[in-house]
Amino acid sequence: MAAAKIKKGDRVIVLSGKDKGKTGEVTQALPRDGKVVVSGVNVAVRHTKPTQGDPQGGLVRSEAPMHVSKVAHVTADGKPTRVRFETQDGKKVRVAVKTGEKVGG
Repeated sequence: MAAAKIKKGDRVIVLSGKDKGKTGEVTQALPRDGKVVVSGVNVAVRHTKPTQGDPQGGLVRSEAPMHVSKVAHVTADGKPTRVRFETQDGKKVRVAVKTGEKVGG
């Protein structure tokens, strides 16, 4: 399996779909499915009936997973960039292609 280029905690921008141009932080990465959950993006609304546990019922909003190919890392100036792997000081690190700066921790 290939190494993950987008991980939990990364700042990303949506490249396509109804939320195109929105940015957010990856709250969950699902590498087996090739999907990520981004905060404030791809919000699904579910109508729930009143129950004993939730007597009010109503609308429940939650972020749904989206395919990892629809998002890209964001540089400091807010533009999307691809990520490549480089070896620095004997360690494999993620590097932004556009700026050359290290991505993540």
